[in-house]
Amino acid sequence: MKPTFYISTPIYYVNDVPHIGHAYTTIACDALARHHRMKGQKVFFLTGTDEHGEKVQKSATQQGVTPRELADRVVTRFQGLTPALDITNDDFIRTTEPRHYASVQGLFLNSLRNGDIYLGEYEGWYCTPCESYWTDLQLVDGKCPECRRAADRRKEPSFFFRLSKYQRPLLDYYGKNPSFIRPESRRNEVVSFVEGGLNDLSVSRTSLSWGIPVPGHPGHVIYVWYDALTNYITGVGYPDGGEMFDTFWPADIHMVGKDILRFHAVFWPAFLMSAGVAPPLGVFAHGWWTVEGQKMSKSLGNVVDPYEMVETYGADAFRYFLLREVPFGSDGDFSRKALVHRINSDLANDFGNLLNRTLGMLGKYFAGTVPSPSPAGEEDLALIARATETVRAADAAMEKVEFHNALTAIWDLVKAANRYVDASAPWALAKDPSKRVRLGAVLYNILEATRISVLLTAPFVPSAAQRMWEALGCEGQVAAAKLSAAGAWGGLRSGVTLPKSTVAFPRIEE
Repeated sequence: MKPTFYISTPIYYVNDVPHIGHAYTTIACDALARHHRMKGQKVFFLTGTDEHGEKVQKSATQQGVTPRELADRVVTRFQGLTPALDITNDDFIRTTEPRHYASVQGLFLNSLRNGDIYLGEYEGWYCTPCESYWTDLQLVDGKCPECRRAADRRKEPSFFFRLSKYQRPLLDYYGKNPSFIRPESRRNEVVSFVEGGLNDLSVSRTSLSWGIPVPGHPGHVIYVWYDALTNYITGVGYPDGGEMFDTFWPADIHMVGKDILRFHAVFWPAFLMSAGVAPPLGVFAHGWWTVEGQKMSKSLGNVVDPYEMVETYGADAFRYFLLREVPFGSDGDFSRKALVHRINSDLANDFGNLLNRTLGMLGKYFAGTVPSPSPAGEEDLALIARATETVRAADAAMEKVEFHNALTAIWDLVKAANRYVDASAPWALAKDPSKRVRLGAVLYNILEATRISVLLTAPFVPSAAQRMWEALGCEGQVAAAKLSAAGAWGGLRSGVTLPKSTVAFPRIEE
C-alpha cells in the first residue's frame, strides 16, 4: 500500500453560489480522504477557490467594488461548506494568495526558459463564461460549443504555450498509465481529442488586469486556467519544493466535473511536463446532476442549496444520498422524494434500527452489558463470512472510486445482520433459561456486525457513525480507527454497559 494519498477538488469559481455540484465533488473527495486515513495512509486533501479572471472583474465592476473585495466577500460561501458538510480538507487555497502568485509565476517561467512559451498574437472567438478561446470550426451556430452562449471576436498580443509539442508525450503517458483518466468512457474521449491534434494555447491576456502578472512583461496577465490549475502544486509547496512536495506530489486524484476534464487531462499534464514536474497520477471526472428531471438553473429556481439540504435533512443523509444514488461518473437526478426514501429506508430502518432494537434487547435481557462471545455455530458462520467479504469488497470499490458499490456492499452486511436477528429470534431464546448462553452469543454477533458496518460507513456518514460508535462502547473517534480493525471478527469489547437506545438516523415524515 502506498504510504500517502493526495486528493483535490477543483477550485470553485467565486462568481457563483455553492450548489449540489460543488457539494458532490467535495463530499466525494472527503469520503476518499477519510477512507485512506482509516487505512493508515498519510493524507493531504486540498480544496479552494478560483478568484481571478474576466467574470470576476466584470461582476465586481457591476457591483461597484474591486475584484478583491468581491472575492473576499463571496469566498466565505465556499469556506463554509467545510463545517456544513463535515469536510476534513487539510488546506483551503485561494488563488489570490501570495504563495500562489509565486507558484504560478515559477511554473510559467520554467516553461518560458525551456522555450515552450513564446510571444505572439491571438485572434479568435472568446467565451467569457467559459474563459476559453474557440476557432471558427469549433463554434456551434456561431456560439460557444461548451455553454452555447455568444462568443466575442478578439485580437490581442499573447504568450502561447507549445501544446502541439506535447501530443505524443501525452499519448505515451495515457498509454503507460491506463487509469490516469477515469472512468474509462472519459479516457476514450480525451485520447480521441489528443489524437486529433493539438494547437498551441494562448496563456496570457492583455484585455484584463485582474490576474497574476507575467513576470517582466507589464500588461500581460496569465490565463486564468493556467493560474487555476497550478493550485494543485501550490498547495504542496511549489516552487520551493521541500518535504511537503516530496511527500505528496504527484497527486493521486484530481476530482473534477466532466465539463473541465480537458483542462485537467490535457493542458495540466502538458504544463507540468514542460516545467519538469511529474504529472498527477489520476483525474476522475464525475457526472452532472439534474433536479426532478430538469437541468439545474437559476431561471427555473431549482438550484439545490447544500446549506438548505443540511439544515433540513442533515449532512450525513445528504452525503449518503449523493454517493449512493448513482454510480460515480454517471449523471444523476436529484429529488427530495428519493432523498427522503433513502433516509427512511436505508439509514433509519435498515441501519439505525438494527442497532437500536439490539440495544433494546441487550438492555432487557442483559441489563445493557455486552456478553462474552461464544464459539461460532453453523448458523453464525454465514454472518461472519458476509462481514469478511464486505470489508474486502468495500475497500476494493473505494480503490476504484465506486462509492455506490462500496455502500451496496456495506448494506449487504447490514441486511444480513437484520436477517440474522429475525432468524435467531432473540426474543424466543430469552424465554428459555437454558439458552441464555446462545442468547448472549446472538446479541454479541449482531452488535459485532454493526460495529464493522459503523467502521466502514464512517467515511460516508461521519457524525452518525461517531454516535453509533459511542453507543457500541467503542473508545475514541471512529474516524481515527483503522479499517484493519474491521477485518477481524470479535473486536467488540464484552463487559461494557451500553445505552438502551440511540437514534442515529431520525426518520423524516413525508
